[in-house]
Order: sequence, then C-alpha cells, then structure tokens
Amino acid sequence: MTIHIREEEAADRFAIWRVNVEAFGRDAEAVLVNELREDGVHCISLVAEEAPLVVGHILFSPVDLTGDDSDVRLVGLGPMSVTPALQKRGVGSLLVTEGLKRCLAQGYDAAVVLGYPEYYPRFGFSPAITYNIRSEYVVPEEVFMIRELKKDSLAGVSGTVRYHEAFAEV
Repeated sequence: MTIHIREEEAADRFAIWRVNVEAFGRDAEAVLVNELREDGVHCISLVAEEAPLVVGHILFSPVDLTGDDSDVRLVGLGPMSVTPALQKRGVGSLLVTEGLKRCLAQGYDAAVVLGYPEYYPRFGFSPAITYNIRSEYVVPEEVFMIRELKKDSLAGVSGTVRYHEAFAEV
C-alpha cells in the first residue's frame, strides 16, 4: 500500500464526499465540507491517495477564541475520514501528521479537535481544559483537545473556541 498525501483539487470533490459518507455512514460531514467551501472559508484540505483512488480526507478550518484578547491563531481539525477498508492501517495518521505540519507552516499557533481521546494524544493533543480553553459545544472534557504547534503559544491564553456556524448542523 502506497499512500500519497496531497492538497485537495477541484476534481477530488466527489471522491471526498464519498469517503466522508463511507467513513461516517451518513452525509453530515460531507455536507459540512461543501458548506465551508461554498462560504469561502480558508481551509487546509488534504486527501490521502492510493493511486488512482482518494481513500482519505482531512480538513482544518480556522476557529475563534472568544473571551481572550490575545492574537493566538487556532485551527480546528475535522472532519477526518478514511474509507472503511483502509481504517486502522495508518492512513489517518499520515493525514493528521501532514496536516499539522501544514497548519504550522501557515502560521497557526495551535490546533483543536473534538475527537477520540484514545486516538489524538498520539499526535500531541491533550484535553484543552488544561489550558483553560473550552469548546462552545457541551462535550466531555476529554474529547475536546488541543495541541500547541508553536511552543508556549498557549501560555496565558484562555477562552471558548467557536467554530464556523456550519459545524452546528453536524
């Protein structure tokens, strides 16, 4: 299995839709990706390709931190999807690792994720509450995680993370 991670291209849109629907068993995440595109939200959108097929997708979109007057730049990871036949084979790890590198390169200070606490700590994520940062959504503290991309970028920062309005429908 040779997986190549690259930026999304316009020709990938149907394949990204398909991978999200297959991975989640519903179309809510696929609809979210399309809504963010249509709203012109600047996202980092990567695909995992096992030529010639797109077998995975990850999206990072800017999030706001309210209740804090710092200029910290945060990005939200999600959704991330891998076609079921290739789940638990490292494709998601490749997407997350490459995506975080690109977020850092684009000047983001930290990344947040609403996700599995058994999965994301391997990439350096820890509960955001340890930084006094919360999600706008009512979720268990252990599933809302954050990772500094720039060392000490979260020192003295606190507040509530707000996602684009399209996330409220997922």
